[in-house]
Amino acid sequence: MRAPVLICPTITLRAYGRLCCAPRRLHCHGSSSQFLNLNLSRFSRRLLTSFFHMEFQSGAGSSGKKTMVENLKRYGVISSKRVAQVMEDLDRGLFVPAGSSAYVDTPVPIGYNATISAPHMHATCLQLLEDKLQPGMRALDVGSGTGYLTGCFALMVGAEGRVVGVDHIPELVDMSIKNIEKSVAASLLKKGSLSLHVGDGRKGWQEFGPYDAIHVGAAASEIPQPLLDQLKPGGRMVIPLGTYFQDLKVIDKSEDGSIKAHTETSVRYVPLTSRDEQLGGF
Repeated sequence: MRAPVLICPTITLRAYGRLCCAPRRLHCHGSSSQFLNLNLSRFSRRLLTSFFHMEFQSGAGSSGKKTMVENLKRYGVISSKRVAQVMEDLDRGLFVPAGSSAYVDTPVPIGYNATISAPHMHATCLQLLEDKLQPGMRALDVGSGTGYLTGCFALMVGAEGRVVGVDHIPELVDMSIKNIEKSVAASLLKKGSLSLHVGDGRKGWQEFGPYDAIHVGAAASEIPQPLLDQLKPGGRMVIPLGTYFQDLKVIDKSEDGSIKAHTETSVRYVPLTSRDEQLGGF
């Protein structure tokens, strides 16, 4: 049986929950309420106030990016210099709707019943996939949305690598291309080492596989077989699994093709579904 959860306004408490021995953490991707499995008796009112009201948007542009990354490092979400650098280089402000709080640790609606993940979720997935995002490697981003994480992948694998983003909403794919064209990843898009496509991400994108890294940005009831097939031996997939209760799963494929999986944390993502179901509100 799962312990009761506490509704809270931000999930930047991830690392703090770990330090204070919270039994289970629940991170939120979608537009629904965000949860953290936490025993309030362990914390003083002062500490709770400090964490619940922490904001990343103390500046705009370069100062906002820097503050966001520094806070993610401070609370232990980012430990890698490469991940910190790529999240500072690629301006999240270019990938959220105008007027949105780009640097606050919260998901942001982007239309079409979709969201861009909170910064801590992007950082978590980049950390988990970092070893499979080395220069020259290949990555697939399923549910690429506004293109932010896809662009991060491209910067990490570089011009000699190959990154593919797939989303089944044409308008989001068009938006993501325009966003990347304004960003530091523009040259990779122009060169062709980064591409974004309209398609059913549950089927992957076989043309450029197999992939060293696969990221799935929506929750599946089970791992789609095409994605397992397109995962390279020695590769890693990060995918949320479940319906209401969801876990972020890390799937590793060994050189002999066998699969190992472990749970990283609990999450709350929008479902991985068809285009019609998504536009109809699931």
